[in-house]
Amino acid sequence: QVQLVESGGGLVQPGGSVRLSCALSGGHFSRYGVGWFRQAPGTEREFVAAIKSSGGERRYTDSVKGRFTISGDNAKNTVTLQMNSLKPEDTAVYSCAAGRVISSSMTSESAYYWWGQGTQVIVSS
Repeated sequence: QVQLVESGGGLVQPGGSVRLSCALSGGHFSRYGVGWFRQAPGTEREFVAAIKSSGGERRYTDSVKGRFTISGDNAKNTVTLQMNSLKPEDTAVYSCAAGRVISSSMTSESAYYWWGQGTQVIVSS
């Protein structure tokens, strides 16, 4: 059983940066695909970014390309989402998830078995 714990959310001004971390236990992230998803109030959860094969494969949703970077730390068994140039529309609860994900399913919520509890990011002036 893999457990995931997110940290790093908070309130940030538009144009600012936030770094989210997803700490894994019960399994090493290099064995799985790890993704970040977000859900804004009144909307469905959506894919944000994913990493697989110890960072050899990455995926991003179009709206965050060039602004967000997903990376993994083997020693800390942590996956990080660096979020720059934040916009109010990035406001959401961000959750990380892990699973034995194949490359073609990295962006699919249903491909992930284990989920963290989520961390809130609010982008507002």
